[in-house]
Amino acid sequence: MLRLADHWVWDSWPARADDGTHHLFFLRASRALLDPDRRHRRASVGHVRSADLTKWELLPDALVTADAPAWDDGATWTGSVVRADDGTWRLFYTGVSRADDWLVQRVGVAESDDLITWRRRFEHPLTEADTRWYEKLDAEAWFDEAWRDPWVFKGEDGTWHMLVTARVPDGDPATRSVIGHATSTDLDTWEVQPPLSSPAGWGQMEVPQAVVVDGQPFLLFCCWGEHLDERRRAQATGGMWFVPGESLLGPWDFDSAGTFDHPSLYAARLINRATAGEPEDWVIIGFSDKIDGVFQGEIVDPLPVVREGNALRLA
Repeated sequence: MLRLADHWVWDSWPARADDGTHHLFFLRASRALLDPDRRHRRASVGHVRSADLTKWELLPDALVTADAPAWDDGATWTGSVVRADDGTWRLFYTGVSRADDWLVQRVGVAESDDLITWRRRFEHPLTEADTRWYEKLDAEAWFDEAWRDPWVFKGEDGTWHMLVTARVPDGDPATRSVIGHATSTDLDTWEVQPPLSSPAGWGQMEVPQAVVVDGQPFLLFCCWGEHLDERRRAQATGGMWFVPGESLLGPWDFDSAGTFDHPSLYAARLINRATAGEPEDWVIIGFSDKIDGVFQGEIVDPLPVVREGNALRLA
């Protein structure tokens, strides 16, 4: 378990170093705020590493908010880390600004040579919600402009893909969430694309991850009951959702969506613990949200996951 005495810890995302060690980047904010609901406007990106995903070594923070005025001078939120073709590491992250009252989300990037010391690659964001397909800030419809939690990966043809938490501008405002999409050939210049899904019962599909487990592609995301329609609320046994698909870019069979049976697990990622040549060994790691109404703010120990047909379950 990763619990910091002086900081709450929540959303996290992994990277695997060349030496096989696991790195985990996570959102953190001081417990001196007293009220955990205040943490979002104070978030920075922390960093730990581990040989076994259980015992963690705390490393220097990866990223903090920029000096004002800047597009990310309010907070730095959830993202993902990939290895670029030039050998450097790229950390794609969500940024919000004070000028927008922390309500408008955009995606930027930092880079590192060693996974430890990070620097912003650009002083401008890479992507944001495009009005051709996505909802912009509308206080009457929703509480923010959703374009966050970038999950970046390379396709088989060499194209880079970015999946993001997004919303479309039409339909029931309570359930407009979709998986947003952008593409790039070089990780620097991105083109926003139409969404990869249609509204299907979620108000927000947070922290998406596309992953192949035992030959079957899955989309993972999270959403608690207050942002689900009646059908999805009846399905849910937790906040972490999985959906089988035909590829990492869908289409996904939302009729077969399900949840992991865990009362507090949220913003979790599937991680394959196996090294090259070994059988897949999947676990899920995320943070413990609320238990009996009390926010926990700590990363749980890895939970083994198995695939059963088009479904996933905790072993």
